[in-house]
Amino acid sequence: MAFVLLIISGSIAAYKSLELIRLLRRENVRVRVILTKGGAQFITPLSCAALSGESVYSDLFSLTEETEMGHIRLAREADLIVVAPASADLIARTAQGRADDLASATLLTTTAPLLMAPAMNVEMWKHPATQANVALLNERGVIFVGPEEGELACGEIGFGKLTEPPLICEAILKKLFADRPLKGVKALVTAGPTHEPIDPVRYLANASSGKQGYAITEALLQKGAEVTLITGPTSLAPPKGAKVIPIQTAEELRNAVESHLPMDLAICTAAVADWRPETSSLQKLKKGKGLSSLPLTSNSDTLASLATHKMRPRLLIGFAAETENVLENAKAKLSKCDWIIANDVSQGIFGSDKTQVHLVTPQGCETWPPSSKKEVAIKLVSYIVGELK
Repeated sequence: MAFVLLIISGSIAAYKSLELIRLLRRENVRVRVILTKGGAQFITPLSCAALSGESVYSDLFSLTEETEMGHIRLAREADLIVVAPASADLIARTAQGRADDLASATLLTTTAPLLMAPAMNVEMWKHPATQANVALLNERGVIFVGPEEGELACGEIGFGKLTEPPLICEAILKKLFADRPLKGVKALVTAGPTHEPIDPVRYLANASSGKQGYAITEALLQKGAEVTLITGPTSLAPPKGAKVIPIQTAEELRNAVESHLPMDLAICTAAVADWRPETSSLQKLKKGKGLSSLPLTSNSDTLASLATHKMRPRLLIGFAAETENVLENAKAKLSKCDWIIANDVSQGIFGSDKTQVHLVTPQGCETWPPSSKKEVAIKLVSYIVGELK
């Protein structure tokens, strides 16, 4: 899901930003709001929060937000920052590189694209200082939408009117989705462990956290893909924008995968149990009676079944969690899919935010340096873009 940080500055046109939030949410764009002190003279934080479904930020020196360096987090998480309405004051402060409130500090910190929709008195807009600031920001790559000519709140007529929200929304979507090369691509991701029941309270499982699969889901969403995430039990929050299908067992996972075909892309990161108990007791087994043996039967191989399925995805990627002979074992699994991502889980990868992987393809093996699972996800998705597009 694309993420816009909307800064609402002091202008009577601030009320139109509420309509902009509503339009963006209708397009499945996540919106988080910074409301300046000036903006708060015209609309309330509660209105912004109710429409966006997100917290609203206003104070640079908030103890709760700045313990996590909130202005940096807000700046770095956004795909696009939008200032609407953009007052003459905030335009000037941005051009000067000021950082004495949350909005200006965020604008100075961000590396995301910036779009501004000015709204002010016609003489303010025409003033050489404002025009010089706009020209400077244009040189720095800032996109301006408007202002329009019309009757202003002060009763004067001229340029300074905020562009109507549907047109601002159109400009935002154009900018956001220009870098969405996987738009229209249907992707399926499996993640997490499976739980194979022994009785109602016990099961066979593994230590998979699901973090890699969830990170890949987020990276695919960022590139515009339509993602279905089939996930075993995890403690992770579902990625916003993905269709999330929770499962428990390997059999449930296989059925869920097959019921959601066809797909353009499938990435199987789930750590699926290879075996399950032949039978599962309907009642809790009493330890006093003991358990002399636990007969097991093999689970079906979802990756292998996808490889031979009549609706096989265009690109099928498997994950190989190994503890020895990592590359040899990964290459042996390559017959099931197009690419294999292999890692050595004996090094404490399960549950960690860090990993090191090897990309194995028919063309050879590429060892990636140790990095975070999010970085691996972003890099993998960039390779997927190159392959599919």
